[in-house]
Amino acid sequence: MVNIVHKFGGSSLSSPERYQAVANIILANSEVGDCVVVSAAGKTTNTLVKLWQSYQQDDLQAVSDILLLLDNHQRTLIEQLLTAQAKQQALSLLQQELAQLAEQAKQQTLAESALLAHGEVWSARLLASYLQQLGLAAKDIDARQLFTLNDGQLLHQKNQQACIDLISKQHVNVVTGFIASDCHGDTVTLGRNGSDYSATLLGSYCHAQQVSIWTDTQGVFSTDPRKVNKALKYSKVCRGQANLLARLGNPVLHAKTLSPLKNTDIKLVVRSSFDTEASATEIVKEGYSKAKRFITTLENIDLLRVDQLNAGEVGQLSQLIQHSLHHFVKQGDTYLLVPGSATHQVVSQLQGRANIVESNLHGCAIVAPSNDIAHLSLQASSLLSEQSLAPRFSHQDTDYALLLTDQVIDSDVLTLLHDKLINKGQELAVIIAGLGNVGEVFISQLSQQLNRLEQHFSVKLVGLVRSQQMLFSPSGISLEQWQTQWDNEAADYQQADLLTHISELDYEHKVVIDITASESFSLLYPDFVNLDCHLISANKYAGTADNNWYQALRHNLAERNLLWRYNTSVGAGLPINFALADLQNSGDKITRIEGVFSGTLSWLCSSYDGSVPFSDLVLQAQKMGFTEPDPREDLSGRDMQRKLLILARELGLTLELDDIDLTALMPEQLAQGDWQSFLDNKQQLDSFIADKAKQASEQGKVLRYTGALSLTDNKVTAQVGLAFATQGDALANLTPGDNIFVINSQWYSDNALVIQGPGAGKEVTAAGVHSDLYWLIQNLK
Repeated sequence: MVNIVHKFGGSSLSSPERYQAVANIILANSEVGDCVVVSAAGKTTNTLVKLWQSYQQDDLQAVSDILLLLDNHQRTLIEQLLTAQAKQQALSLLQQELAQLAEQAKQQTLAESALLAHGEVWSARLLASYLQQLGLAAKDIDARQLFTLNDGQLLHQKNQQACIDLISKQHVNVVTGFIASDCHGDTVTLGRNGSDYSATLLGSYCHAQQVSIWTDTQGVFSTDPRKVNKALKYSKVCRGQANLLARLGNPVLHAKTLSPLKNTDIKLVVRSSFDTEASATEIVKEGYSKAKRFITTLENIDLLRVDQLNAGEVGQLSQLIQHSLHHFVKQGDTYLLVPGSATHQVVSQLQGRANIVESNLHGCAIVAPSNDIAHLSLQASSLLSEQSLAPRFSHQDTDYALLLTDQVIDSDVLTLLHDKLINKGQELAVIIAGLGNVGEVFISQLSQQLNRLEQHFSVKLVGLVRSQQMLFSPSGISLEQWQTQWDNEAADYQQADLLTHISELDYEHKVVIDITASESFSLLYPDFVNLDCHLISANKYAGTADNNWYQALRHNLAERNLLWRYNTSVGAGLPINFALADLQNSGDKITRIEGVFSGTLSWLCSSYDGSVPFSDLVLQAQKMGFTEPDPREDLSGRDMQRKLLILARELGLTLELDDIDLTALMPEQLAQGDWQSFLDNKQQLDSFIADKAKQASEQGKVLRYTGALSLTDNKVTAQVGLAFATQGDALANLTPGDNIFVINSQWYSDNALVIQGPGAGKEVTAAGVHSDLYWLIQNLK
């Protein structure tokens, strides 16, 4: 049994570099016994079609010129991919075949299907040879040996046996797409985009586990992502909707492609051969995915009214013109949507039973759940009319609406339609990691926030993660009963289990909210992004990771139109990151940030007046839960160092953690040994702080522990440590426990912008995470 059938289209094989990329995909994703179906390289089929047209016009000079083009293209591929004897054999065989085509054209014996088949034959032969050169056992197979048709009908039993006999279990089988043979052994083609059809046919005959269609797009989107930047990529689409989309002009999948998979459990996935890390779209059986919303555009079509359309005739017409056709019944009349270029051919074939009702039409089709179609159709019609694109013909069915206009729907109008029709039906799946004090408060606040959030999206809590346990419920976890559900259903998990659960979520948007303090969990962020998850972090580790890792994560987020917000990683609920972003977006230039970014160190320094030893305050803060279990982690200043780095990166600076000078709030020797050793020598801390406080007092200042970042003359300085604050200024007057950010900029030069408030506490931190969630939803909207 074949495990996977891979299919690569012409764009995936358009150059030597693309062949190398495809070979790498095969090496990484295949094993012997698997199959690879290939189309003709690049625009080879179009070139062969031009050759045929020139031949029909008896233009032998044009035929000769086109043969030279084909020779140059194939020769370039062979010479840059193959070496030694393999290259010489391939070039010799190519020369023989082109010479034979030239002779057939001269003798007037050229056959169209046999001519067009050369593109796929060349691709399969070259790819198999290249894979062999890389050390993989590979062989090319001509699909005319596998697929036989009689009067246009596949001979399934014969074909299945041929596949059993010819598909090798000891090789990767590189099979030609698009072509088959008839009972006389003559070449026939399977129609435009027939290679996808070849792949699913082969998968069906070989009982494959999966068919992977590798394309130049990342999957199936809510609309054309080349026209609408915020088009949604769906992780799952049911076969019924995929089939309907294919008939209504969506180019990613074609109606015939899905037919061999009917009544099978073969998994069909659409993946990008240009971005192999991108998550796939899985085409699943009915009931395995909720119905989605789509807009697909139509251009240059004619509308025919047909009398007495016979069973199977639409399929025959589609085969004739090599294009999927859609038909429907309205008020008792049967209509066909036909590409304008094929109308004459279809009308002739129907022999007087078809009349052109409307010609040269454009427009769109809206595919959506049946409950949504009526109001979406009205909204779309109204919106098009507002844009002076009043529909000339419209039709509404149970699961789609058709709106045909005189003018092309351009990207701007399509974007507007998408915003109004598609975004309104979206759902957001929320996965929360970290169920400590802040996490529990966040969940309790979430039930209160949903009414506000769900004005824009349906928001569902689907996953809870804590340390070694996880609870996942794709249909939603009850916010009122989550603790009970956790106690009864939470299970141990490995990282792979978590990623698998997230990959299977059938939602338009997913967000992982990280309220842990775990560095290991933050290292999963790239995996979450590869699964198309947005990120919200109260965790500081990702924002302060190695700069190359951080920049790669940022780049990957931007490539996928995903969002990351981590305002609560600095200042809890204070809007410091928002303020920095707004200042920069408005054209201001920030020159300095100074402040106290630790609630613990704020409380310690602001509470210290010399009346009690500093170590007593440390122990008091520990008892109240203000510090880490070992307070030296707070006194080290590393937490503030990380927060200052996050702020620096918010300004676009490429600093590393070690670029920020750090002086601890304790003598260096106290960082050694265990906690008891610290307690035994705490007088060293008291003397250290008393001495610093005395120095500050002699200058009329007070002791504070601050972080400071300065940008002058394109030079950056950053440090965290003890500072003397002038009596009366914002830092000196800091309320114990508060965080403060003093921001100087081009516009706030003499009179700084000050943001101050509680910088810790489970309620304000949870509220800050909610602020980030609301910001995310507003941006998605």
